[in-house]
Amino acid sequence: MRIRIVDAFTDRPFAGNPAGVLLLDGDGFPSDDWLQSVASEVNLSETAFAHPLNGDDGGADWALRWLTPTAEVDMCGHATLAMAHVLHTTGTATGTVSFAARCGILTTTAHEDGSITMDFPVAPLTPAELSAAAVEALGAVPRSVHYTGEHVGDLLVELADEPTVRGLEPDLRALAGTSKRGIVVTAPAEDPARGYDFASRGFFPNFGVDEDPVTGSAHTALAPFWSARLGREELTGLQGATRTGLVRTALRGDRVLLTGRAVTVIDGELHARP
Repeated sequence: MRIRIVDAFTDRPFAGNPAGVLLLDGDGFPSDDWLQSVASEVNLSETAFAHPLNGDDGGADWALRWLTPTAEVDMCGHATLAMAHVLHTTGTATGTVSFAARCGILTTTAHEDGSITMDFPVAPLTPAELSAAAVEALGAVPRSVHYTGEHVGDLLVELADEPTVRGLEPDLRALAGTSKRGIVVTAPAEDPARGYDFASRGFFPNFGVDEDPVTGSAHTALAPFWSARLGREELTGLQGATRTGLVRTALRGDRVLLTGRAVTVIDGELHARP
C-alpha cells in the first residue's frame, strides 16, 4: 500500500503543514484501530484516508477520514488539500473531486497553475470567554474570543498584534480541555505588503498536536472573522511561527473557499496492511 507525506499550503518542501495520505483499496475503511495505529505511526497532525465511492453517498467520489496521532477529527483542511494533491498528481482524478466526510460533502478543484481550491462550510462564530486561568496559560490578554461551532470546535482568540501572535509561548498542558478541539490565536498582519492580511497560530493539545503549522479548517472561522473586520470577502492568511504557510480565503455565502498548493515530499510503501 502506497503511503505519502505531503506538505500542504506551500509550494516548496519542508514548509507548510505535512500530512500523511493513504488511498485505500476496496469500498470501505479498515478497522478504526488500524487507522489509528497508522496515524499514530505517521505521527503528524493528521493522516488522511480515502476510498472510492460509487456515487451512492450524496454523489461524492471518495469517502474521507482524518486522524491525529490520538483521535479522529470532524474536519481537516490541510490533509484534504494533501489528499486532493495526490489524487491529481497521480492521475487518479481530474478537475473537481467530492469527498463524503463527517462534516458533510466537501469538494476540491484543481487549477492549471497547480493550486487547489477547497469548498468548506463556514464556521459559525459565537462570542465566548477565556477563564483567568486560561488567559494566564495562554500568556496574552485577548481582545475578543469566539467559539467556532461543533465541526471545528476551536476557540478563536484575537490578540493585540502580529508580534504577540508570533512570539506566543503558551502553557499547552494548562490549556488542554479549554475548548472542544483547540485554541487559534490571530491578529491583523503587521505589514500587509508582505502578501497576507492576517496571521494566526493553532494549538491542539487535546488531540495530541501541540502546534499545527497551518490549519485549513481554522480558516473556515478566520475567513468570516477577518472579512467582517477588513471589509473584503477575499483575503490571505499566514499561519505558523517557524514553519509557515499561506491560505487564500474567499467567502461565498455560507461556504468558504480555501486555496493553496501542496508538494509531495515522501512516497513510500506501507507494509502493515489491515
